[in-house]
Amino acid sequence: MPSHKGSLQFWQKRRARNRLPRLRSAPKYIKKPSITNIIGYKAGMSHAGMMDDSESPTKNMEVSIPCTYVEIPETYVYGARFYSKNSHNYLTVSTEAHHKEISEKFGIKSKHSKTLESIGKNLGEYVNITALLVSDPKSTTVGQHHKVRFESSLGGASVEEKFKFVSELFGKRVHPSDMFKNGEYVDVSSVSVGKGWQGTIKRFGTARLPHKATQKVRHLGALGSFGMGRVIYSVPQAGQMGFNYRTDYNKRILKIGTAASEKVNPSSGFNHYGNIKGEYVMLAGSIPGPSKRLVRIRASVTDRNKSGIKEPKITYRSQV
Repeated sequence: MPSHKGSLQFWQKRRARNRLPRLRSAPKYIKKPSITNIIGYKAGMSHAGMMDDSESPTKNMEVSIPCTYVEIPETYVYGARFYSKNSHNYLTVSTEAHHKEISEKFGIKSKHSKTLESIGKNLGEYVNITALLVSDPKSTTVGQHHKVRFESSLGGASVEEKFKFVSELFGKRVHPSDMFKNGEYVDVSSVSVGKGWQGTIKRFGTARLPHKATQKVRHLGALGSFGMGRVIYSVPQAGQMGFNYRTDYNKRILKIGTAASEKVNPSSGFNHYGNIKGEYVMLAGSIPGPSKRLVRIRASVTDRNKSGIKEPKITYRSQV
């Protein structure tokens, strides 16, 4: 059984409320104005060959590694959100600015949005700015029709730099190559594969009771001590398994490209997905979730790239 089944690091094991993964933190070390995260759809896994540039015993040798393809839909910046601090020193949303044409194209309505010109006159009132983005899944193979809106933090040393940067991107399309580089380490958030309601043996890896147990074998021997008067939260019990928010830290980007300019699809397409149509991100290793799952790629919060970014030298990619 996997050792993490009873680990409190993966608590709570509750079902995710939304298929769009939430991000509770943002990289604060990025001083260059940039968008820090983007969404995509998991196409599937394959394998590729590359020259090992690590310090392992296989350094400078050709190695075969597993990889995951994530298709990136067409994504546009439709607005900006401005934050200020209230009387309790908490961040609160003060106002928003929406691009008229992009908002009408994707059916985004807001009664309280303002123009960037009017907000720029009182820029000193705000302490942070984020970008509002919308993606069009119709440009992918997923088959999803409704648009996905999400928020992204911005890199920058000051509010003025962030305001200038988001003003230049206002109403324009953004690409993954504008945010990330080949060889960069990123964090990947998604919702894991759902397995429904499961018992304690499959959910936590507890042992089966001996054959002399009273009537049942696949249940717990005890729920706690006699005098406790309650069942504490760490006692393994049956419940939801899978379909949880999960984040994989420091996943390396092997390649950012487009399916139109290079051959990336297997001869029969990716299983349960099909062929990649547009832009994609190729990641080393596996990521949470099944095929067609919504994935969120964010700049590394641990600053794994501070020692430099090495562009991987890929020798071949499997087309089977």
